[in-house]
Amino acid sequence: MDIRTTLSPSSWLFFRPDRLLAPHEDAGSPTQRHEPRSVLIIEDDLLIASQIEAALTEAGFNVVGVATTGEEAFELAAGHTPDLAITDVRLAGDGDGVDAALALFRSLGIRCIFASAYSDDEARQRAEPAAPLGWLQKPYSMASLTEAVRRAAAELRGQRR
Repeated sequence: MDIRTTLSPSSWLFFRPDRLLAPHEDAGSPTQRHEPRSVLIIEDDLLIASQIEAALTEAGFNVVGVATTGEEAFELAAGHTPDLAITDVRLAGDGDGVDAALALFRSLGIRCIFASAYSDDEARQRAEPAAPLGWLQKPYSMASLTEAVRRAAAELRGQRR
């Protein structure tokens, strides 16, 4: 997904994805590639989703798609079977990221990392049955996100052996 297709040509010249969240740290050098893992991004803010996609791709992960609703996430996951999902708690449409994570885990066995400003006790308790691989509190750096995805991918690899 290229965010510049949703912005006017005069505004995309000033688009700075590295300024959307916490100060950008090195997302990983291209020489430090790891085993490709497939990731689904579930985020309704297209600027943040674009930044996540760019950081994960640069870090060597395969982003299978970006979903803005739980329904769209389920359709993408069913078609591409990602290893894990990065999920915001607040989403557009009916339901939220916790509902999406529960559906992905129960139906497809896909676990997630929650990356959200909304990680209160109630959300964490609701998400517990989805066996989250981690929680990142917004704002977060892209380096902390890619490191969380690396740890989650390593955990999943260890479970599959």
